[in-house]
Amino acid sequence: MDKPIEQSNNEQDQTITAKQKFEGKVIKTSLQGALVDIGSKLPAFLHISQVVDPADAEKVVSNLDTVLQVDQVVNVWVKRVLKDHYELTMREPLQYEWRELAPEMTLKGKVVRLESFGAFVEIGAERPGLIHVSELSHNYVRVPSEVVKVGDEVDVKVLEVNRRKKQIKLSMKALQENPEELYVQAAPSKRKGKGGKQEVVEEVDEEVIPDPTFMEIAMRKAMDRAEQRRPEITSRIKKAKGLDNEADDIFDRTMKTKQSNDGD
Repeated sequence: MDKPIEQSNNEQDQTITAKQKFEGKVIKTSLQGALVDIGSKLPAFLHISQVVDPADAEKVVSNLDTVLQVDQVVNVWVKRVLKDHYELTMREPLQYEWRELAPEMTLKGKVVRLESFGAFVEIGAERPGLIHVSELSHNYVRVPSEVVKVGDEVDVKVLEVNRRKKQIKLSMKALQENPEELYVQAAPSKRKGKGGKQEVVEEVDEEVIPDPTFMEIAMRKAMDRAEQRRPEITSRIKKAKGLDNEADDIFDRTMKTKQSNDGD
């Protein structure tokens, strides 16, 4: 009967990997930690530094007996897979280590904080990633709260990972379709032509005219004022031309009179 059990344990050991979760039973405690039965052939050891006090997860456990007892069932994760044993931890491991993150990865996360410059998203790494306000949408976004709120589940794309600065830059815009073109192609309509036959008529593209900007409005007002003053300006030009012609006539008559006097 021992052989089939051993084969089963061997098969299970081959599939045990880091970060895998188990519900194990404490079988022995010591000053350094505890042996935990996770159903594997190799022993699994939980070091005291990886023990979590249920009453205070941030508290450093110095006396194992105050937290763990023999036959106690605990939730543990595989921290490392070694040749002769497994190292366990009661601290849930990160979903992504720094070395596992890379640009172009698509991840799911939860918005945990909003700032004026962007939104921080928990993706299971050591630190939340940042979606800059310019990466929230293809449309203009004044503040992040216009697009997301704390607690929202979002899909993001990794843009940049800086392990030295511990920074992760994310984008929602990179996973969104580009905005529609200004010209919307209307579907062809059918109408009856001569002889009752249907003919396809391509409708003219409908132009979507955006709202005018402040500069466009100012330019239009200036052009309107210029148009209103056009008659006045034209009248002044004509009057100026008339004065020029009159001056030319006076000059011509003066020259002719002088030439006539000189001839006498």
